Amino acid sequence: MKKNFVMNLTFLLTIVVLFSFKSEIFAQQIPENKTKSDFWNHVQFGGGLGLGFGNGYADIMIAPSAIYNFNEYVALGLGAQYNYVKQRDFYSANMYGGSLITLINPIEVVQISAELEQLRINRTYEGTFGSASQDFWNTALFFGAGYRNENITLGIRYNILHRDRDNIYAEPFMPFVRIFF
Repeated sequence: MKKNFVMNLTFLLTIVVLFSFKSEIFAQQIPENKTKSDFWNHVQFGGGLGLGFGNGYADIMIAPSAIYNFNEYVALGLGAQYNYVKQRDFYSANMYGGSLITLINPIEVVQISAELEQLRINRTYEGTFGSASQDFWNTALFFGAGYRNENITLGIRYNILHRDRDNIYAEPFMPFVRIFF
């Protein structure tokens, strides 16, 4: 039931944000000789890569994404994510899933975002009293804002679904760097 509520809330918020702008924002001059390749002129690819290594520790993350720019103000996109974390003799996790993102650029240097992320978590704890495994879905709904300079955005986002326990993120606030080419 909670999953349906989150999906419905995200859909509603996306629709409200999209239609809260005047119709002129969505109007585009489309030439009469439009070709199929025009679609790809509005698509940008990007994502994130992460590597962290230490004494008995490894954290590897890959998160490709793509957005479709409706115009200079609004973009919608999809992303995928895989993350592997291992702390020797203590913890290991595989996390994988996807996300939907809405980007709003009200002015050239500001970007506002809403992102629904759904990850499957498989993790194992090992300790002196035995081991325990968990296998569950984690849903996050991030609202964020950032400073944008051409195709790079630096900002912070907040997970409104964060709970201190039963969550993979330690804090609801999370900084981000977003790059699209």
